[in-house]
Amino acid sequence: QVQLVESGGGTIRAGGSLRLSCAITGRPSSPFRTLGTGWYRQPPGKEREFVAAYTWSSGRTDYANSVKGRFTLSRDNAKNTMYLQMSSLKPEDTGVYYCAVDPSSVRNRDAVRYWGQGTQVTVAS
Repeated sequence: QVQLVESGGGTIRAGGSLRLSCAITGRPSSPFRTLGTGWYRQPPGKEREFVAAYTWSSGRTDYANSVKGRFTLSRDNAKNTMYLQMSSLKPEDTGVYYCAVDPSSVRNRDAVRYWGQGTQVTVAS
């Protein structure tokens, strides 16, 4: 049984930084280093939206335009853990953040196989 355990959310003032973590437990079908990993978020009253993703087969890391240059996706393959470093936070970054894992890619929200439980990030102006 694969589970994603998130941590690192909280309330912070605009301009600040936060780092989210997502640890993968259990036995995914593929080695962690080959998994597609990333993050989505759900702002209040809106649908879940793409934030960032790493796709092993292409070696690419993609970011939503709204976070490009401010957020950085990384991973520690030895710890089966991924991170989202968020800097220069804005009130519009407020939402529930979900980590996502899939044997191939997490770019298609509706096809993602595994989701974290979500962690709240609130950016106060």
